[in-house]
Order: sequence, then structure tokens, then C-alpha cells
Amino acid sequence: MKVEERLGLLFKKQGWTLSAAESCTGGQISHLLTTVSGSSAYYLGSVTSYAVSVKEKVLGVPPEVIKQNGVVSSEVAAAMAEGVRALTGSTFAVATTGLTEGPDDHYPEGTVWIGVAGPRGTNTLLYQWNKDRKANIRRFAVVALRFLEKNAISLVNS
Repeated sequence: MKVEERLGLLFKKQGWTLSAAESCTGGQISHLLTTVSGSSAYYLGSVTSYAVSVKEKVLGVPPEVIKQNGVVSSEVAAAMAEGVRALTGSTFAVATTGLTEGPDDHYPEGTVWIGVAGPRGTNTLLYQWNKDRKANIRRFAVVALRFLEKNAISLVNS
């Protein structure tokens, strides 16, 4: 069973809702989630915040967080997840910010920071896997959903 299907079963069973804030995955997480029949019962929507201005104005990422840490950072991934969770009122939110091609001053190509915000706070994960742009986007989206699943299951098991 695919991760998006497992998440669907879990979120329906628990009565939870979900939202996403995507940068480097460009809507791939939303695409995967909405391929599951009945996902409208728990998936509220997403913000594809490719531009820094959208991260700041829509998701509420403080400009100083971006300036101090860079767009590709744990702090920005966390702020994006928290921002979309607050915006939508969802139980959980997942966010991605990274480099699907080309390096920056801090990280090589194929780097993503994933943030998951939920009832117990926010966690982040650094993941690196460098293939071509499309493969990176697909892989980053699946890894983000698996990280979300791990965080959600830990709430159930506590």
C-alpha cells in the first residue's frame, strides 16, 4: 500500500485533517494525496509557495528567519508547516523547501528540508537524494509523506 493510501486510512480513522505548504515539490505532495479516493474527507488544501514573497505574505514565515537561515533550512520548513496549519486550521501540516537542481551557498543539489507541524509541535528532517529534477521532486514528496506518517503514528502510539 502506498504511503498516501496509508495516510488516508489513518487520518479518516482518527478524524484528523491535513494541509501542505510546498516549495521545491511544486504541488507533488498535493497531487499524491488527492489521488486517494475520499481524500476530501481529511485533506484541506495547500499553498505552493515557490516565491519567498508567498512564504512571507501567505504562510507568515518571518523575513528575518529566511535572512538568518536561508530559504532552504530547518527553520523555514518548520515555519512553512506551522503557517499553513494556522491558515487552514488542519490537525497536521507538511512542508518542503529545497533544491531539486543546482546547489546554493549551504547545500548541494538534491537537498530538501521537510517540516511537519501537529498537535505535539513541529519536527523537521533533512533529506538528500540527487537524481534529476523530476526524480528529486517525486522522491522528496514521498519522503515528506513518510515523515508525516511517522509523526502522526507517534501521536496515536503515545
